[in-house]
Amino acid sequence: MTRRRLAVWGDPIGHSRSPALHGAAYRALGLDWEYGRERVGTDAFPARLAGLDDSWRGLSLTMPLKEVAHAAADELDPHATLTGAVNTLLLGERLRGFNTDVGGIVDAFTEASVSGIRSARVLGAGATAASALVALHELGAERVEIRARRPEAAAGLVALGERLGVTTAVSPFDAPAGPVDATVATLPSGTVLPERHSAPLADAGGVLFEAAYAPWPSALAATWPHRTVLSGFEMLLHQAVRQIRIFLHGTQQERLPDEDVIVDVMRSAAMGD
Repeated sequence: MTRRRLAVWGDPIGHSRSPALHGAAYRALGLDWEYGRERVGTDAFPARLAGLDDSWRGLSLTMPLKEVAHAAADELDPHATLTGAVNTLLLGERLRGFNTDVGGIVDAFTEASVSGIRSARVLGAGATAASALVALHELGAERVEIRARRPEAAAGLVALGERLGVTTAVSPFDAPAGPVDATVATLPSGTVLPERHSAPLADAGGVLFEAAYAPWPSALAATWPHRTVLSGFEMLLHQAVRQIRIFLHGTQQERLPDEDVIVDVMRSAAMGD
């Protein structure tokens, strides 16, 4: 049976733009593939995954499933191995897990012509923060500060920084903010930092990449003064492109046919969704 079914799973999931992004791409590629969405939590994930038949090609995973998907995979790509998070599963005889969030962040910075990042600050200490740390390393960062409400929650990020050869320090949100080239905010959508925290971070924060994209602008992006601000929609878009590469080619490195055209089609579809 031809594998042609795909979906995004998570909880909550009703807000996801992934069906619009993927659906537009498959139509443009001339592929008769179905891409839906389903509310699946961590408890239901193992049984739901085991119940998929040979009509299923792959899955996109959003919160809170990235860690359980990592544990379920038989094979992991390098970014999934580093971050402990899988947002893409390619189904078959062996379950292959990928992390396309890292590449999505790198692609977002690259498309915006942002370069020369040597120092950075990451706000938050969850799964997206791990992807951000790896992405910043690939963009050239040598020093990264992690801001976390509970500094002990960032111990894994410090260990990851050591593996990457990045000098990584952890600070509370009320610590003095030294200047950095870029800030990556990975806080939950709708987070509003007190002005006594956000103002110093904005003044010294360089380029802002805000992983949240709805509502937009975020409270943090609205305070960023006269510098480049990148929306998390760009990560969503580019990580989806990499997922489609995986579903089509089995790797996120091989570009799609007429990829620039496909990206434009996807962007237009999601903006109109």
